[in-house]
Amino acid sequence: MWMNKVKPTASEVLTYYLKQHNEPPWTSYFVKYKDVIDDQRGMSNFNWQVGNCNYQILRTGCFPYIKYHCSKCRFEDLTVNDRLIYFIKLLNLGIPALLYGLAAIFLITHKELVVTPKGNIYIYFLLKENKPSLY
Repeated sequence: MWMNKVKPTASEVLTYYLKQHNEPPWTSYFVKYKDVIDDQRGMSNFNWQVGNCNYQILRTGCFPYIKYHCSKCRFEDLTVNDRLIYFIKLLNLGIPALLYGLAAIFLITHKELVVTPKGNIYIYFLLKENKPSLY
């Protein structure tokens, strides 16, 4: 009998990864579309609160992945940046992001497990991050 597995949302994976690594100053990773529910679709540059820390997130879809770049910094209104990035993505029809995602398939060298209440998900890195150097 086939059972429908509940997937974590992309935002849950983001939050749990940052918590799992004691809220690092920055990180950059990919998560597979097929492994998460994409609850941040359409969001390109935004603030994300984890514990007492604010992160500025740059996010893009690059099939078959979603790419996140996270930097710990103060809260700023990113509405104009988000709209500008969205407009640029529309103009270029997503072709650069698609090419980046296809290239990432071959360039990813490291993966890490993120533990969430809805299941464990792998996230992927072009290079293994040297965690002690992040602090």
